[in-house]
Amino acid sequence: MTEEKKPRVAVGTLRALWPFVLREKALFAGWLIALACSSAATLTIPVAIRKMIDQGFHDLSKIDGTFLFIFGVTLVLAVATAVRFFFVSLLGERVVADLRQRLFTHLLSLDAEFQDKTRSGELVSRLTADAELLRSVVGSTMSVALRSTITVLGSLVGLVVTSPHLAGYTMIGIPLAVAPIVLSGRRLQGMSRQNQDRIADANTHASEVLGAMRTVQAHARETYELTRYASGLRVALDSARKRIAAQSWVTALAIVLIFGAVTLVLWSGAREVVSGEMSAGTLGQFLMYAMIGGGSVGALAEVWNELQRAAGGMGRINELMQESPEIRAPADPAHWPAKVKGDIRFENVVFHYPSRPDTAALQDFSLHVRPGETVALVGPSGAGKSTVFSLLLRFHDPDGGQVLLDNVDIRTADPAELRDNIALVPQSPTLFAATAAENIRYGRLEATDAELHSATRAAEALDFIQALPDGFNAQLGERGARLSGGQQQRIVIARAILKDAPVLLLDEATSALDAQSEMAVQTALGHLMEGRTTLVIAHRLSTILKADRIVVMEAGRIVASGTHSELLSQGGLYADLAKLQFLD
Repeated sequence: MTEEKKPRVAVGTLRALWPFVLREKALFAGWLIALACSSAATLTIPVAIRKMIDQGFHDLSKIDGTFLFIFGVTLVLAVATAVRFFFVSLLGERVVADLRQRLFTHLLSLDAEFQDKTRSGELVSRLTADAELLRSVVGSTMSVALRSTITVLGSLVGLVVTSPHLAGYTMIGIPLAVAPIVLSGRRLQGMSRQNQDRIADANTHASEVLGAMRTVQAHARETYELTRYASGLRVALDSARKRIAAQSWVTALAIVLIFGAVTLVLWSGAREVVSGEMSAGTLGQFLMYAMIGGGSVGALAEVWNELQRAAGGMGRINELMQESPEIRAPADPAHWPAKVKGDIRFENVVFHYPSRPDTAALQDFSLHVRPGETVALVGPSGAGKSTVFSLLLRFHDPDGGQVLLDNVDIRTADPAELRDNIALVPQSPTLFAATAAENIRYGRLEATDAELHSATRAAEALDFIQALPDGFNAQLGERGARLSGGQQQRIVIARAILKDAPVLLLDEATSALDAQSEMAVQTALGHLMEGRTTLVIAHRLSTILKADRIVVMEAGRIVASGTHSELLSQGGLYADLAKLQFLD
């Protein structure tokens, strides 16, 4: 995300959690019932204390019953507290699991423009660290807040009933205790948000480094990266220290004010007991209610601090949830017939990347690829070749003109249905930390074992997969680290063969391979291209000599088109590229 100053987010942002809580009605109801029982038991104890002091100490026959009553109340309190803890903790886990799933689902729906401008490490931080703050809110802070609110109100009622004039003195301390909490809330919220941003920065850096460990180790930059990460942690720690210090002072001030007021009231009450205007039991009951109420207000001060932190996390999550994809299915999408021919047309397409609005990536671009035809795109870097693939996959929409597949404007169709008809073999193979079978089946999840083996054989990958310790069940490691470059590429080709899509996009699939691996991959590609409409991005002209047509691009335009021999005879850009690569 950008580093610009973020708007402050109010604690009311946490209301977004409410729909998730209501999905768990049984847990929520059980928690409320247990909370009511535990709060009632807590507020009953001072009454028992008064009876014990006023009656039990003067009448030996009543002391057993009084203490049995106190034990019974304590037993109810213990059981209700345990049940409340179970329900609210499980509620917190489920709410955050639902929130994470909804956020992840939303992130998967966002288009390429959002993915290009956002760091994946920061998204992971919001899924983990920010969501964890909210788990604490639902699973703990919410319970403490409601319990403390109930006991504060109950204690106030108990204080008024016990001694109205002493309760009036107590009321003076409550606004004094609440005032610093409210006044400091906005500042604490900003500090909490800043702290979460610094943590996300450190997590993002760690994610990037761990994802490029071979590059780091190849350059012997372990110490350098450790220093950078430690620096990020120090910044986050300094931000946390300032937040914690501010929270600590607010909490301390609230406690001093609360218990200072309680002490003053008790001083007055003690004088009334000595003068005979109040019984010792009544003062004891008042003292218990004052301590329960004071402790609950102190707990509310800490809760407010936690809510400020959580509001910052929820604000960061809401920012993501409010992102909307530009690429989406229309309300009434067009559909292709069951058998797509693979007729591709680009008609007068104009496109600018949002990050480069003044430079056209494609300008008045028109291209027709007939069903079953193999067309290669060549040209210098920045000519617009990859943009052609991005528009055909509908990662972006053109600013002008249209892209059609079998005479259907792809903007009128569901992007998922469009992409089901296209297989992509990228220049850098994308593999997951899963088994060989799972990586290949990513092309078609419901494929049978026989189809899996057939696709693997066609991709020239069966032999080396069967040679792995666990065969198709072998774990390939993160990004396929346990395989060579050629083996990784053949896994991706097997995936594309298994998908069996009518349109095939090859993004220079052999550019980084040695001669032996290239030969195996070229053989596999030959099987893959049979009967399919194929678009090939090529930098090495030797790989496209047999293409039906070669399209030469420069600055987002088509400058020449023809077979290899035709383009050589015409001279121009293609002939210059050929001279550089075929020196003889």
